[in-house]
Amino acid sequence: MKRIQALFLLTILLISCKPSENTTEVSNPEDVVLAKDTLKTINESPKLVVGIVVDQMRYDYLTRFWDRFGEDGFQRMINEGYNCKNNHYNYAPTKTGPGHASIFTGTSPKNHGIIANDWYDKFEKQMVYCAGDPSVTPLGTTSGAGKMSPHRMVTTTFADQNRLNTQFKGKTIGVSVKDRGAILPAGHSANGAYWFEGGKNGNFISSSYYFDELPAWVKNFNAEKRAEKYLKTWNTLYPIETYIESGIDENDYEYSFRGNTSATFPYDLKKLSKDNGITSILKNTPFGNNLTTDFAIAAVEAEQLGQDKVTDVLTLSYSCTDYVGHNFGVNSKEIEDTYLRLDQDIARLLTYLDENVGKGNYTVFLTADHGAVDVPKYLNSKKIPSGYFPMKEFEEAIKNYLGNEYGAIDLIENISNNQVFFNHESLKSRNINEKEFAENLKSFILNYEHIYKVFTREMLETGTYQNGIPALVQNGFNQKRSGDIDFEFDPAYIDYPEKGSTHGSALSYDSHVPLIFFGKGIKKGATTEQTEITDIAPTISALLGISFPNGMTGEVLYKIIDK
Repeated sequence: MKRIQALFLLTILLISCKPSENTTEVSNPEDVVLAKDTLKTINESPKLVVGIVVDQMRYDYLTRFWDRFGEDGFQRMINEGYNCKNNHYNYAPTKTGPGHASIFTGTSPKNHGIIANDWYDKFEKQMVYCAGDPSVTPLGTTSGAGKMSPHRMVTTTFADQNRLNTQFKGKTIGVSVKDRGAILPAGHSANGAYWFEGGKNGNFISSSYYFDELPAWVKNFNAEKRAEKYLKTWNTLYPIETYIESGIDENDYEYSFRGNTSATFPYDLKKLSKDNGITSILKNTPFGNNLTTDFAIAAVEAEQLGQDKVTDVLTLSYSCTDYVGHNFGVNSKEIEDTYLRLDQDIARLLTYLDENVGKGNYTVFLTADHGAVDVPKYLNSKKIPSGYFPMKEFEEAIKNYLGNEYGAIDLIENISNNQVFFNHESLKSRNINEKEFAENLKSFILNYEHIYKVFTREMLETGTYQNGIPALVQNGFNQKRSGDIDFEFDPAYIDYPEKGSTHGSALSYDSHVPLIFFGKGIKKGATTEQTEITDIAPTISALLGISFPNGMTGEVLYKIIDK
C-alpha cells in the first residue's frame, strides 16, 4: 500500500514539473517565428560581395548618360538597388590610392596612411609609391611593375575582416588595370591581386606577396593574348551625331595619342600601338575595361567565388575611365563613349553573376575613387573662373623668400601633393623657431595668387574642424606621413597641362561620386541625404555580420540594409 501511495505521489510531482503544452512565455506566437527568421537571416550572408570602383567617375555621369544606358547595367543597379545621390569624399586629396584605400577600410588617409598615390617619406628622404614594395618578387613579369604590395596601408579592409571571420575560408581576389586599384581594396590577406602591365607583355601580373607563382588559370588567360585582340579601331558605339551629352569632337581641350594628328574619332589602335606602348594604349580606351571584365569573370570562375555558403569578395576597379578622363577631359566624346561601353560591361558582369552565382545570392556596390574637374581652358571659354597654377614658379618664389628672409634655401626638403615638408635639422641648426617659421611661410603662401587656403601642421593637429574644406584637409592629414604645411588652390585651378582633366581637390567636382548598392540584403530606394565614402565598408561589414575594419571611422547606412 505504501508503495502504491509513493508511486502516486511521484506521478503527481512529475506532472506538475512538466511544462504545459498550452502555455508559453511568449505573448505572441508570431514572435517565435520572427526570432527564427531573424536568426536565419543573420546566418545567410551573400555568397559573394563585389566591390566595383569606377576610376574618376563623377556622379553626374549617371544623369548625363542615363537615357543612353541599357536596362541591364547602371539602370538595373539603380532601379533594383539603392542609390545614394549625395555621396562625397570626406577628405582631400581626392586621388586614386587614397580613394581605393578609403572605400574598403572605412576610414580616411588620417588613419589608413595612404595619403597620396606617391608621397615624400620624411624618414626615407625620398618619394615612395603607395603600393610599391621592393621586398617582393614580380610574378608574370621581370619588371618593377610587379614589385607591389599593400604594406604601406596600415589598417584592415572589410575583405580582411571577412577573411578573419570565416577562418580564411572566404576568398578575396582583387582585379584592376592599375596596381593600386587591385592591391589596396583587396587588403592584406587577399588570396590574390592582379593588375595589367601592358607594353609588349600585355599580361595581368602579380607579386610574391600573394603566392610563389601565378596560378595556372592566370597563365592560361595571359596565353590567350586577349589584350592584342583588343587592338582594333575605336569608333563610337553609336553614330557620333547622337552623342549630344558631350562637346564637339574636334577641339583644343584634348590630347590625342602619339602619332595621331588630332583627338577625333576613329582611332586605329593597332596602328597607334607602335608609338603608344603596344598594349599599354588599351589603358586609354574603353577596351581596357572590356579586358578587365574578361579577367574578372575568369577569376570568379577559376577561383569558384560564390559557390558555397562562405562569403567571398571580389574587388574590381575599372581604371580606363581615369586614363580617358585625363587624356580627353570630362566633356569629351571619348568619355561619353567610354561610359556607354562601360555600361555594357556592368551588364555583362551582372548577367554572368546571375547565371553562375545566382540571382539573390550576391551583393554589389559601385562607387568611384574621385571625380574630376572640367578642363579649365574650356571653363574659361565659358567665362567660368578657372586656370592653371604655375607650380615651378611657386617653388622658385618660396626659395627666393627663404633666401631673402632667412638667408638659406635648404629650410625645405620637399614640395609635393600641395604640401611643404620642412628640413627640421636645418631649422634647428640655425636656431629658427619652427612655429614662427610655419606661420611666416603660411602668410607668404596665402598671399600667392590662386592659393585659396593654407594650413599649418599645428592647425591640423590641434584644431577641430567639423565641416568645409578645413575638415576635409584634416581628414586627409596623417600625423606621421603628411607635411608641415598644406595649401589648396582656388576652385577650378589645377597644377596640370592645359589639355585633359585631373582631380585631387577638396571641392565638389572631385568629391561627389556615385554610390549604388545592389543585390542580396539591399533595399530598393534612393536618398539625397549626404553619405560619405567611409560609410561603405562599415555598411558591408554590418550586412555580413562581421567585425568592422580596425581603423573604421565611417557609419553604417542602416536604412539600405534589408534586414
